[in-house]
Amino acid sequence: MRVLVVEDERVLADAVARGLRGEAMAVDVSLDGADALAKLALSDYDVVVLDRDLPEVHGDEVCRALIAGEHGRPRPPILMLTAAGAVAERVEGLSLGADDYLPKPFAFSELVARVRALARRARQPLPPVLRRHDLELDPGRRVATRAGRRLDLSRKQFGVLEVLMAADGAVVSSEELLERAWDEHADPFTNTVRVTVMRLRRKLGDPPLIDTVAGVGYRL
Repeated sequence: MRVLVVEDERVLADAVARGLRGEAMAVDVSLDGADALAKLALSDYDVVVLDRDLPEVHGDEVCRALIAGEHGRPRPPILMLTAAGAVAERVEGLSLGADDYLPKPFAFSELVARVRALARRARQPLPPVLRRHDLELDPGRRVATRAGRRLDLSRKQFGVLEVLMAADGAVVSSEELLERAWDEHADPFTNTVRVTVMRLRRKLGDPPLIDTVAGVGYRL
């Protein structure tokens, strides 16, 4: 899952990004509305966590641009964050087209739950626990098991496995894995996807579950 955090308070933005990365999400950060619109025009995101009171371009304008499709890409769900917790402020934020609203201060566990709920709502409905063959993955608890044995996966390995399992047998390209499991700082010419899949295969054990489709990508 890839998330864009748009928050002008750097300490808070970095803390949210760090926490979401700890949940095996790929996270990009924008500190102002103009940078957010630029990133949204370049990449697809599963969820945008959007502060309202932003410099350069106000968060309300970013929200309106997304709703109007001005960024030229599929519209991601929007979770608005703001220090204003009054009912009138929440109603105003939702009336702009935001999908959910979370006033500051907030519990990080609630933020994670809302981000995951929005991502599930936006795409083809998936069960809370993914199962394929003898493999089971619980994104909410960040637990993966095979034949009842818990797998010790890195965050990137977990993210790649989640994308492959959600594809339900369809082939996923290296480019799509890079887009969904890494952030904007990933080098598109790197072999990190191949290396991560190789190490994930080892941890999954035998019989092998991940197929390489030559020239196309990977399939579980």
